[in-house]
Amino acid sequence: MRKTGCLIALSLLLTACGHQENAAQSQGDASFQSKLEQQLLDAKPGSVIDIPAGHYALKRGLSLRTNGVTIRGAGMDKTVLSFKGQIVGPEGLLVNADDFTIENLAIEDTMGDALKINQGKNITIHAVRIEWTGGPKSTNGAYGLYPVKTQNVLVEDSVVIGASDAGIYVGQSNNIVVRRNRAEQNVAGIEIENSVNADVYDNTATRNTGGILVFNMPNLSQAGHATRVFHNKVFANNTGNFARKGAAVASVPAGSGVVVNSNDKVEIFDNDIADSQTANVIISSYFSTNYYNTRGVAADYNPYPKGIYVHGNRFKGGGDSPDGLKLKTLKAAVYGLTGNFPDVLWDGYADPKTAADGLPPADDRICIQDANGVLNADGPHGYKNPNTDAKPFQCSLPSLPPVALNPAPKV
Repeated sequence: MRKTGCLIALSLLLTACGHQENAAQSQGDASFQSKLEQQLLDAKPGSVIDIPAGHYALKRGLSLRTNGVTIRGAGMDKTVLSFKGQIVGPEGLLVNADDFTIENLAIEDTMGDALKINQGKNITIHAVRIEWTGGPKSTNGAYGLYPVKTQNVLVEDSVVIGASDAGIYVGQSNNIVVRRNRAEQNVAGIEIENSVNADVYDNTATRNTGGILVFNMPNLSQAGHATRVFHNKVFANNTGNFARKGAAVASVPAGSGVVVNSNDKVEIFDNDIADSQTANVIISSYFSTNYYNTRGVAADYNPYPKGIYVHGNRFKGGGDSPDGLKLKTLKAAVYGLTGNFPDVLWDGYADPKTAADGLPPADDRICIQDANGVLNADGPHGYKNPNTDAKPFQCSLPSLPPVALNPAPKV
């Protein structure tokens, strides 16, 4: 009895110590949150907010509205802002400011978007990790790194895992560089949407639904054009689509390498693109999406991809198990049950107003070089008359100029 009583007493003591430690941790997290919120509120142009190494549990989203601020951690695996217990949000960090830099930290498990930067100029995101630690789920936040309506944007050396829409997304923005990042297990790994002058290079996109997307959506503040996608590694992006119902990316088939939808002047070159079970490159129009006919479209919206130049890429595998009954049926009809889609799949929608002799004007053509075939899927007629003739795509377009950030990033 005496021994049992000692064990019970020891157990109660350890339990009490555990409660005390949890309470102390909770108090420490609350104190940290209050201090950080005050630092963001008191920040002035030129302020640097240093966050030391540690794992910090936050319950409320953060915001910054002061220009010229830097937020700096001790490393993307050392300084972790965890929003797993978030009750007020929806973002992890919302920034409405110019000349903003964030670097060397992680943001985890936000209720909504992890880092949203709205209407800022001269934005630098360096060595930031965004992650939803429970794996791909439709309940994860939509966007990881999310600059929108921004100018002069650099996203580099960062990691995003688990976004239910896009891991790295730059939308309705101008003058953009996205480089040396890793996007994994998102619906869209990297997405450039309705943006002008973007360079996407030296990134790795794998195990997403779609690796790299260049989209042009209707009814937004500007149309997108002039994006270069080059020197990236895009492979095995075959994760089932877990986007929330109604999201634009919900129409992206699993197994998509690089996807261009309704965008103009897109150059895709010098990439390693492999093992995309639907197709390594997909070029499509607004009419092939799940949001077609769900909303009114402005009269000046261009639903067709124009001036698309795919050349000098290294393709491997892919096209063996397309997503969805329609695409599976199309593949079997054209290439047999054991065959593969070619490297490039085009939905077949072309602007009837500009077509002449079966081909659009020279600057609007889709030009494909160095690929193992092209399939015109004949989307306008329900895939009834697909065409494997590559001759209409045997052309070249002028190379797009590099994007130069001005001013140069601070990092």
